[in-house]
Amino acid sequence: MKRPKLGRRSGLPREAEHLLWLANGLAESGSRAEDMFWDSRLGEAVDEILHDDGEDILNAALDHLYASNPPAHDALADAVESRSESGAAEPSHQQALLIAAPVLAWSRFNIPATVLSASVLANLRVHLSAHVLAANVKLGLANVLFSPEQLPQGYCETSRFAADLSQVAMRNRDLQIDAETLPEAARFLSDVRYVVAAVVADPGAPLFRWQEKDGSRESAAAQWRTQGGASLNSALPGCAMELVLPDAYFAASRQADRASRPYSIRASVAFLSTTLNVAPGELRAVVGPFHDRQLEEYRIGFTTLHSPAVVHGVVWPLLGIEDDNADVPQQIEQCLRECGITQIVQLDQRFPMEYCDDCGAPMYPGPDGEVAHAELPAETADQVPRHLH
Repeated sequence: MKRPKLGRRSGLPREAEHLLWLANGLAESGSRAEDMFWDSRLGEAVDEILHDDGEDILNAALDHLYASNPPAHDALADAVESRSESGAAEPSHQQALLIAAPVLAWSRFNIPATVLSASVLANLRVHLSAHVLAANVKLGLANVLFSPEQLPQGYCETSRFAADLSQVAMRNRDLQIDAETLPEAARFLSDVRYVVAAVVADPGAPLFRWQEKDGSRESAAAQWRTQGGASLNSALPGCAMELVLPDAYFAASRQADRASRPYSIRASVAFLSTTLNVAPGELRAVVGPFHDRQLEEYRIGFTTLHSPAVVHGVVWPLLGIEDDNADVPQQIEQCLRECGITQIVQLDQRFPMEYCDDCGAPMYPGPDGEVAHAELPAETADQVPRHLH
């Protein structure tokens, strides 16, 4: 009699189970020599799945390990990210890397996500090469200043984008993208824009300025904020901006997520002060924790001292390993006080993740402990983004 096939205990595809085995091996390794063995095999397996457009396989393996084995999850996540952002530089066999240069910006008008002119690209190339990249590194820039929703979605798409950019970087050229094919950028008071590029160098050679003996991240960041910021002024008219140090694509994106949280508060206080013609000390901030199945984020509702009506709000999402035990409320309060706000209400009740039924905007806590839609006074609401980040 024919024996029935036994299902795999994890319920995962065979390729995902292979990733679990390799990631577990790497996480449990006890030596550098063993690390190299597992890391090489894991990289080859991830490359094959990326090539076959196996996004669901990668996510299934990551989700499984996130719940069952955090160290192995971190090992697999590092492998997937590093292989996704290492663009193919064939046939030279040089090392290639997708990088991002995040720009934090705010404006009461529109924050452009736009095609970068030839002159802006040329200036960016000069200052990236001079202040951020190591000597003899080849560079290829994408000709678009991307909003978050316009970036490649998923690891497989990121891998293809990295490969395309790496090919033009081999010739020190720029990648021309048809902006009409990109999604429309969402409109927020404050948001992140990305300059994206690929760098190519000889195997084992430094890619970044701080990998050289006389370089440092601090010096590179200071020079880039000054010189790179000047290069982007014409691309972001009417915007205040702050530059984040360029880095490998996923690392830079995480740093932008972290830096955008206090930046959004600073932008909001500046916006409300000018729009409502009040000093920061005349504003009140109400901070509340918002939960789904677990704590997901804090939301800050802003009011004036003369009214309980919420006029503006900011979302402070939890990142990485942050949870109920993190000192996030203290971080938020410190940021608010640095902005000049002294009237701060910290609510400890459990709020659900509520959104406006009409426009989908988050609901923010007020001083009465109830959530409300953020609404500017009618006489000051002209030309202001409807959704405020």
